[in-house]
Amino acid sequence: MKDPVKILFITQEITPYLPENELATICRELPQYVQEQGCEIRIFMPCYGHINERRNQLHEVQRLSGMNLIIDDCDHPLIIKVASIQSARMQVYFIDNDDYFRRRGIAADDQNNEYEDNDDRAVFYARGVLETIKKLRWTPDIIHCHGWMTALAPLYIKKAYNEDPFFSKSKIVYSVYADGFNGSFRDGFTNRVITEGVSVEDMKAVDKKEVSFVDLSKLAIDFSDAVVAASPQINPEVEAYARQKDVVYAPYSEDYKANYTKLYASVFPGFGEDI
Repeated sequence: MKDPVKILFITQEITPYLPENELATICRELPQYVQEQGCEIRIFMPCYGHINERRNQLHEVQRLSGMNLIIDDCDHPLIIKVASIQSARMQVYFIDNDDYFRRRGIAADDQNNEYEDNDDRAVFYARGVLETIKKLRWTPDIIHCHGWMTALAPLYIKKAYNEDPFFSKSKIVYSVYADGFNGSFRDGFTNRVITEGVSVEDMKAVDKKEVSFVDLSKLAIDFSDAVVAASPQINPEVEAYARQKDVVYAPYSEDYKANYTKLYASVFPGFGEDI
């Protein structure tokens, strides 16, 4: 019997833990769809402070928590929580840390001021997911990243974890949404991202003092196997960059389930044969 295709979903939002929007809804429905087709899935999102942990029955997974991630020479504890979407028989893993995710907003406060440390939060989230997957001893065939907060995962997978048996054969799909951020990351972003296996040369797309949403998106595209326009209108510069890169590019489609099924098959031969 053929082993099921394993798909890791890394997202910045998913309903019902956050209000419905384009990204949160796709990341709720798509994993259920591919799971119902026989795939094995894992889903990760940040544990933002305005998620009602009691109502949603989140609980800490002690065996996965306890690691410290060093960012900008500071130790930050990695806490892993989990909850279930009973109607879909899906578990969602949450990356938590008091310094980065206890505040209520996703990327900005109530006055729409974007958090100064959004860059560090993206670093912590991407590294936290990958380290947790290793602890789970689960080897994904396809890793699907949704939203700008996941944009560093392709870089880390292809450079820092490229020889790791859990990720060495994984194919990466990156979804670009219209929703981004307006400001720019702080000076020194490159230094905070760099870790063993990642060099300055790898980060040409963000080799500047101020890193924008466009720059970050280009960095994600540089290390992805496939890119998809997940919104009807995405940033035109990002779209043009994706189209001219040596990656599989899928334009927006209202029938996103069929679109993603076709995209998965293009990067991972054998996917969809039994669907």
